[in-house]
Amino acid sequence: MAAARFLVSGRVQGVFYRASTREQAVGLGLDGIARNLADGRVEVIACGSLAAIDALEQWLRRGPPAARVEQVLRETCEPWSGSGFATG
Repeated sequence: MAAARFLVSGRVQGVFYRASTREQAVGLGLDGIARNLADGRVEVIACGSLAAIDALEQWLRRGPPAARVEQVLRETCEPWSGSGFATG
């Protein structure tokens, strides 16, 4: 199982970015979480197959229609300890 942490910046809070990320992740069979950070970014931790994580990354770079993604940073991380995909 692969795991990745993404930090997404731009207009990504208040535009259904986390909820839309959850829908995408669940559809890809990923576990993890999407949560707002105090600095205006969204943090996404995703665990599952590398192909599914790569597909989620491509979606994160676009986001939902109202979002304006400026940057997506990716790093390897420890697997998410929960099950399913949550928003926080």
